[in-house]
Amino acid sequence: MKIKEKYESIINYFLTHQPEAETELHYENPFQLLVAVILSAQCTDKRVNLVTPPLFVAYPSPEKLAAASFEELFPFIRSISYPNNKTKHLIGMANMLVNDFSSAVPNQISDLIKLPGVGRKTANVIVSVVFDQPAMAVDTHVFRVSNRIGLTKNAKTPLAVEQQLVKHIPQEHTAVAHHWLILHGRYVCMARQPNCAVCGISTYCNYYKKQAPKF
Repeated sequence: MKIKEKYESIINYFLTHQPEAETELHYENPFQLLVAVILSAQCTDKRVNLVTPPLFVAYPSPEKLAAASFEELFPFIRSISYPNNKTKHLIGMANMLVNDFSSAVPNQISDLIKLPGVGRKTANVIVSVVFDQPAMAVDTHVFRVSNRIGLTKNAKTPLAVEQQLVKHIPQEHTAVAHHWLILHGRYVCMARQPNCAVCGISTYCNYYKKQAPKF
């Protein structure tokens, strides 16, 4: 199967079965999503969603968060992975939003990656989810699934995966494709034991072809 056919087949499958896939992080505005995505680095969305409700009540705006001290903020996120660094990042991010962006979450990747705690993956999530831009955020799930299925070839870095995916996925589907791949990796194509028996795209998967019994 040619790579173009593989992409078309997989996209058609997800358009049929998960046309409105979206982030599992809970948020009500761009600022809250930015906070949640920063917290989600190397942490589960489930854990983040347990932490953010009281956090958002205490710090509903960039101004409130920027005014917080480390000692005040840390207890809210102590159960999150790397809480010390993330506490510093959140306060620094909020201060930069207030001082450099008039308290508004910027809509450009080049501006977003200036914020403490925001890398390219986080920036891509924000511009795709909030601003509906054709950006592809590559986390561990997207990286694993793309390489395992064969959507990417010899892609050794998240940036290489991103570049190959956006090359082949039509722009109108790029933002939702990020969620397709994340959810597929989270619930079907797991790292240690992919559930190929229930996978709807196994026909197009390089990994499955290698694992399937030969008769």
